[in-house]
Amino acid sequence: MKTITITNTDITTSQIVLGIMRIAALSPREAGQTLATAYDHGMTFIDSADIYGKGDSETIFGNALKHSNISRDSLFIQSKAGIINNNVATDGFPLGHRYDFSKEHLINSVEHILKRLQIDYLDSFLLHRPDPLMVLDEVAETFNILHSSGKVRYFGVSNFNPQQVEMLQSAVSQKLVFNQVQFSLAHSGMIDFGLHTNMEDKFSVNRDGGIIEYSRQHHITLQAWSPFQHGQIAGTFIDDPNYPVLNQKLEELGEKYGVLKNAIATAWILKHPAQIQVVLGTMTPKHIIDSVKGADVSLTNQEWYDLYFAAGHDLP
Repeated sequence: MKTITITNTDITTSQIVLGIMRIAALSPREAGQTLATAYDHGMTFIDSADIYGKGDSETIFGNALKHSNISRDSLFIQSKAGIINNNVATDGFPLGHRYDFSKEHLINSVEHILKRLQIDYLDSFLLHRPDPLMVLDEVAETFNILHSSGKVRYFGVSNFNPQQVEMLQSAVSQKLVFNQVQFSLAHSGMIDFGLHTNMEDKFSVNRDGGIIEYSRQHHITLQAWSPFQHGQIAGTFIDDPNYPVLNQKLEELGEKYGVLKNAIATAWILKHPAQIQVVLGTMTPKHIIDSVKGADVSLTNQEWYDLYFAAGHDLP
């Protein structure tokens, strides 16, 4: 398993992350098998959020970790908060559909996250999508409380554009070290517009403010969620008949390197020099094993571009 040193920290951890959003659907035995498989294959970074499984994902994972032979301190455990959604447990806060970065909500969220996970601290805590009503001084105070109490070691954001990161960083004393964003062969707008600079086609539209360039300049580690997805919830492009050329190229390179398609799709993200972490959402041990093999695949530059073309992109 490839490891990376998270810039501005003393942390060295796996470049492939186990995302536990779907773990709530597993039995205790299955959850234990999933955790053990991931850990045995070098995945030491765990990603969660308070809304996953209406909170049940963290409860199931916490129980699986408690009954495993894995030391909590051997893992880097991350969670996110700030989204309140109808029909989702909000730890005592009024139901609704909004983002909430108030001090009361964030501190309460972390307390409940720790209780569900059955741990004493989070290695990192991310603000889960930007709240336009966030009060910067209040967020700064919240971070200080969480950090000084030992409940959170590091902080970051999810789905923030560079200006939003800049604004928040101007107020908080802790370095923001993560930004979790959607990125895959079929969701590659972060690099499309840069390749199409000074053009007038659809790929030249800068929709995110230059997240990759900004993150590399400011030493923020990007985490790619939904690494096999097209659209936000449309499904995976692996074996999707709507992506015949891409799947043919994935299969061709998979045969060359002795791995399956999802490993090649993983290797494509890991090839980028920004050292992006890949957040796997699968809970199936076999799929985890297949995907992590992508960390051992070193695509050539031409193979990287060939996959990009096969996904329907071009160069000007």
